[in-house]
Amino acid sequence: MKTLVLDHQQFEIDALFQFIASGNKVELGENGRKAVLKCREYLNNKMENTEGNIYGINTGFGSLYDQSISKEDLAKLQVNLVRSHACGTGAEVPSSIVKTMLLFKAIGLHYGHSGVQVETVERLIYFYNNDIIPVVYEQGSLGASGDLSPLAHIALAIIGEGEVYYKGKKANTEDVISELGLSPIQLQSKEGLALLNGTQFMSAYLAHCVYEGKNILKQANINVAMSLEAYDGRIDPFTPSVNKIRNQAGQIKAASEISKNLEGSQFVTQEKVHVQDPYSFRCVPQVHGASWDTLNHAEQVVTREINAVTDNPTIFPDEDLIVSAGNFHGQPLALALDFLAIALAELGNISERRIYKLMGGMRGLPAFLVAKPGLNSGFMIAQYTAASIVSQNKQLCTPASVDSIDSSNGQEDHVSMGANAATKLHRVVENVWQILGIELMAGAQGVEFKGVEKTSKLLQKEHQTFREKIPFINEDEYMSSYLRESKAHVKNQNNSLI
Repeated sequence: MKTLVLDHQQFEIDALFQFIASGNKVELGENGRKAVLKCREYLNNKMENTEGNIYGINTGFGSLYDQSISKEDLAKLQVNLVRSHACGTGAEVPSSIVKTMLLFKAIGLHYGHSGVQVETVERLIYFYNNDIIPVVYEQGSLGASGDLSPLAHIALAIIGEGEVYYKGKKANTEDVISELGLSPIQLQSKEGLALLNGTQFMSAYLAHCVYEGKNILKQANINVAMSLEAYDGRIDPFTPSVNKIRNQAGQIKAASEISKNLEGSQFVTQEKVHVQDPYSFRCVPQVHGASWDTLNHAEQVVTREINAVTDNPTIFPDEDLIVSAGNFHGQPLALALDFLAIALAELGNISERRIYKLMGGMRGLPAFLVAKPGLNSGFMIAQYTAASIVSQNKQLCTPASVDSIDSSNGQEDHVSMGANAATKLHRVVENVWQILGIELMAGAQGVEFKGVEKTSKLLQKEHQTFREKIPFINEDEYMSSYLRESKAHVKNQNNSLI
């Protein structure tokens, strides 16, 4: 896909992220342009011929909905909205997430139900195409009334204010657009609200984490195979017939993929002394499969959201309707974000249990995976590190979506807290990558004690690639850098976008 033309097509997660990774450009298509122009013209005509109040267009916002605004102040109302709502704080949102927010906001506006100018949509696209990334902060959104504060920081850049990253450096937006020969967008009625109302903060995080989750599952299944080989585990639990009769799609898929990872292995065909493995090996299809099914659900939710209009009020020119409703409410995303955090954390949880088993000096492995335990501590504290991260993930998996705090003088009396769910999920994803990196390091060490040439061709290749970055540990040495490098390895080989 050389150019992504926004023209009312169905957008899918994998295709979108393949496009994002390509670095190619976005364009507003003819259908999108006509729809945006038609909606804006309808709104202009409506405002000229309407005496009453229309929420957010000639009124205040939130509990100020009953405050009428004069026609000469409608543009100022929108600018004031953007400035007052840019209240973000905390850590900065990663540029990769913000860039996706720009794209998702352009997609949502191009359907022609938001009343924005064509120039506003094109400016979002221009920022995306030229890597002008507004500075957005993690904290500030309640996940209802849209992601108001994070999106306000993007809107602030659109009107030439605030800060952006450009050419890798943080700068005042005013200076950047001046350098590029641009003028700030002059907001018209309703435009500030259209830019701020929406779920693009939550949906960008969820989309990224769904994409990352697929790669995490792929790596987790490779890790299982490597650790199983090192632990002299049995392949019986991955037998197609036993997984088929459970009738869970994710379980069947996980068992099949791990079996393929082990094809040609001499370890799995050799005679076993033990008749059964611990749950962290034996129940992998059930655990990984459940996470797979959860991931599929989250993908369905966020795919629907990307292809939606989530601001308020929404405009229907053909029906002569302007409707104030609640499409900005993040509940569908909040629940999915919390659910996915739990599902991915469980992949880290069971991974750490396999690391623990590999440390135990059983199944022909030395204690703590080092040749002279006692003199050397080996991987002892690497397992502690994994356990610490797993514990943190459990804390991060406390659902955000069960909370709600009254806001805007009680007018906005139930909120999703999906933005907090989003940033927690992002931390869980990063943590799981690190746990998987530690497991691969331990599994590769264990296989090497027993003979890499006896494992499957796929795992031999995985081992060889891993050893290009992380060495075999003969005796105690500085481990922290290897743990961090192992995380970078598993992320990079799976084309991580976060």
